Order: sequence, then C-alpha cells, then structure tokens
Amino acid sequence: MHPFTLHDIPNEIVDYVGTIKNIQFPRQGHTSDVGMIESQNGCYALKRTKGERFCFYLSQEVLVLNSISHTKLPVPKVHQFIEQKNEKQSWALFDYIEGETLRSSLWKENNEDKRLEMIFYFGKTLSEIHSTPCPRELVKNPLWLDEMLAQAEYNLQHYNVDGTAKLLNKLKTNRPKECQQTFIHGDFTIDNVLVRNGMIVGVIDWSGGAFGDPRYDVSLAIRPKRKAFDSELDVHIFFEGYGDKLINEEDYNYFANGLYEFF
Repeated sequence: MHPFTLHDIPNEIVDYVGTIKNIQFPRQGHTSDVGMIESQNGCYALKRTKGERFCFYLSQEVLVLNSISHTKLPVPKVHQFIEQKNEKQSWALFDYIEGETLRSSLWKENNEDKRLEMIFYFGKTLSEIHSTPCPRELVKNPLWLDEMLAQAEYNLQHYNVDGTAKLLNKLKTNRPKECQQTFIHGDFTIDNVLVRNGMIVGVIDWSGGAFGDPRYDVSLAIRPKRKAFDSELDVHIFFEGYGDKLINEEDYNYFANGLYEFF
C-alpha cells in the first residue's frame, strides 16, 4: 500500500507541478511519507508529515533549506510548503535529486579504492557544511547542547525513545568540553547523503540544521554500519576528507551512543 495517492496531494501542489505522470515511492523512513513525482513541469520529491512533532520537523527543514539556498551546498530547493492544520499534516515539495543513498552506494561498491573515495568526500562534504556561515535565523540564544538536552528530556517523557532517565542524567552531569559552534546538519548520516556515479550530489533531511556542536555531526557520520565505518581505515579516510580529527572516543560515545538515543 502506497503512503499517499494522487487524490491526497493538495491542489496547490498539483497546480504547481502540472499533470502528474508517475509517482514512485522509495524506501520510507519513520518520520514522513516520501514520493518521487514525474510531472508535466519536471521531477520533484514530495514529503508529507503527520502529527505535531513531525510537522514541526518538516517546517524546520523548510526553514533551514530556504536559509541556505544561496550557498554552494548540494541541497534541494523548496518549491512549496503547505500546512493542513485541520488534518494535522504538512506537505513540502522539493527538487528531485537523482541519486542513491551513500549507504546503498557503499554497500554495492566492490572496488575498495572507489568505496574509500566516497568516504573521503563524505568527510569533505561535512567540512564544507561546518565551514558555511550559519544563517542568522538559525542562531539562538541558548547553547545548542542546552536546548538538545531539554528536548531530550521532553522526548523521554512524551515519546518512545531508546534513551533512559539514567542515561539522560549522565549526559547532563558529564558534558563534553565546550566546542566552537558552527552551522551543523543535525543528522549527517550515510542515509541522508545522495550519490551518483560515485560522487556526492545531495544532502537531504535538514530538520536538525542549526548553530550547534559540530562533534554531533561527526559522531553520527562515523557510526559503524555494514561495509561503512566497520574498520579504522574508513574512519581515518573520513577524517582525511574532513581535514581534522575533531572528536575523541569520549565525544563519540556522548553524542552517538548518548544524546542521539533521545532523537
């Protein structure tokens, strides 16, 4: 069963894209429904979210993407954003970026040199994100980590998360040393980077974009997966691309095995 049908799509979006010829549905995540639209006016990615929490995430993603649309980062353009408050759902229409996830590309690649080259550029792309000046509208007064810990506590109380009260207390009392904040992606994983012909062509899912701790992005990026970061060489090549070994083992555990458990 498809996540949504042509009849579900708001008229404003149908009018914008023109006659829809085909809708394809990639592997779906847990926070949204995504369809790839081929229409009279071109190809687009359409995302729908339901419920207050995930609709907020989508609105944040639209805010972030609009604020960095003038940069050279490989990100999709936002064409339409529609909030249907009575139905408690939201829709966003983005550029369609042709490619497959880095996870899929690494899994399929049998040439070790090419696989490592993709990991190198994965690190380089993250460095370019962190070097991008943070848009003013994303800079907030509280430190990013203070805000994240508060959100982690809220998520623990209201949603089903992997983290525990004991872990949260440990995160609050054993914070890492302060680090220079930068513009961050907020969920920089091999599932949120798109590759075509061995080259990175897109970075998607920007709801966590913020003025925050770059160590969070780095920690999530190098979490071990099958055929990705399951060896020290992969991690070494990633940091060669990034240009700096930004984290130590304690930092990694705090962010990847700690804070991320609440999101």
